[in-house]
Amino acid sequence: MEASVSIEIARHTLLSCGLILAIGTIAAFLAQKIRIPDVAVFLVVGIAIGPQALGLIDIKADTPLNEIILLFGSSYILFDGGASLRFDVLKQVWITIVVIATVGVLITAGITGLAAYYVFGTPLVVALLLGATLASTDPATLVPIFRQVRIRDRVAQTVMSESAFNDAMAAIITFGVLAVATGSGEFSLTTSILDLLKQSVLGIVAGIALGYLAALLIAHEKWAFLAEYAPVVTLVAMIGAYFAATGLQASGFMAVFVFGIMLGNKEAFGFKMEPGEAQKLDEYVLTTAFIMRVFIFILLGAQVDFELMRQYWLGGVAVVAVLMLVARPATVFLCALPDRRARWSFREMLFMCWTRETGVIPAALAGLLSGMKAPGAPIIASVTFIAILMTILIQASTTEWLGRKLGLLETN
Repeated sequence: MEASVSIEIARHTLLSCGLILAIGTIAAFLAQKIRIPDVAVFLVVGIAIGPQALGLIDIKADTPLNEIILLFGSSYILFDGGASLRFDVLKQVWITIVVIATVGVLITAGITGLAAYYVFGTPLVVALLLGATLASTDPATLVPIFRQVRIRDRVAQTVMSESAFNDAMAAIITFGVLAVATGSGEFSLTTSILDLLKQSVLGIVAGIALGYLAALLIAHEKWAFLAEYAPVVTLVAMIGAYFAATGLQASGFMAVFVFGIMLGNKEAFGFKMEPGEAQKLDEYVLTTAFIMRVFIFILLGAQVDFELMRQYWLGGVAVVAVLMLVARPATVFLCALPDRRARWSFREMLFMCWTRETGVIPAALAGLLSGMKAPGAPIIASVTFIAILMTILIQASTTEWLGRKLGLLETN
C-alpha cells in the first residue's frame, strides 16, 4: 500500500513537472512574440493553471519539491547573472552597488515600513518588519529580464549586482526587527554590521575559491582535464559554493553570484576554453536557466493566495505604490547620486528607480515569518504577494519600453 501511494505521488509530481515545462515553453514563445520579459507571462500562467483557477497543478509552497526548485533555481539564475558581468564595468560602479545594497535597503525598509504603519495602523515594529521583508530586490526576476532586454551594460550590471548582494542585508534587518517584535532580543547596530560583513566576506571568498577552481579544471592550459565535462563541473562547483558559504553561516546566494562572476571572467586570469567546449557550456547554462525560471515563476504564480490577499488588498496596493514610487526613487537618488566616480545620468537613475522587482527572496522571507508565527505575518504575506504581482506585471513588462524611451537600449 505504501509503495503504491509513493508511486502515485511520483506520477503526479512527474505529470505536474511535465505540464509546467510544456506550458512554460508555449508561454515563453508568446512572451517573445509580444516582446515582454517571459517572467511576467510565467507568473500569469502560473495563476491560471494553479489551484485557485484551472487546478492543473498544485504544488504547495512548503513541500520539499518546491523548496528544492526555489533553492536550486534561484542559485542557478544568480550564477547565470554573475557570469554575464564584466570586471571592467564593475570597477566603474562598485561604490554605487555597495551603498545601494546596504544603506539603500535601510532606506527602502524605513520608508515602506512608515507607509505600512500609517496605512494599516499596525504597531511600528510590525510595519518595519513588513518594510524589511520587501526591501530587497529579486535577482531571480532581474537577471532573466536583463538577459532578454539589452540595457546599457553598466546600468544592467549595477541593478543585477545590487539584487544579488542585498538579500543578505534584507535578511539581517528582517530578523533583527523580528527579535525586537517578539521580545526575544534587542537590535544591535554593531552586531548587525559585523554579521553583514562576515556574511559578505565569507560568501565572496567561497565564490572566488570555487569559481577559480572550476575555471582551472575546465579552462587552464595544462590542468583543464575536465574541459569535456564543463557543464557538470560548473554545476557541482556552484552547489559547492552555495553550501560552503551556508556552512560558514554566510550568504549562499552571494557565493554563487561571485562564483558566476569568476567563471564569466576567467579570461582575466589567463584561462581560455576551446571554442566548441565554450559554446557547449553556454548552451547548457542558457537552457538550464530557462528551465529554472519556468518552474520558479509558474509555481510562484500558482501559489498566490488570493483569499489572503483579499483581506488587505487595498492597503497592500497603497503600500506597494509607495514602495515603487517613493521608496525606490529615494533609495536610488540618495545612494547613486553621490557616486562621482560612476557619474550617473538622470536617465540612468530614472531607469534604476523603476527596476526593482519583488520576487523569490521576499516571498521566502514572508514564508519564513509565516512559519514562525511572527507578529503581523498574515499582513506581511499578503502585501508581499501583492508586491510580487504589481512589480513583475507592471515594472517587468515595461522594462524594454522605458529603456527605449530613455535611450538606454543597446543597439547590438
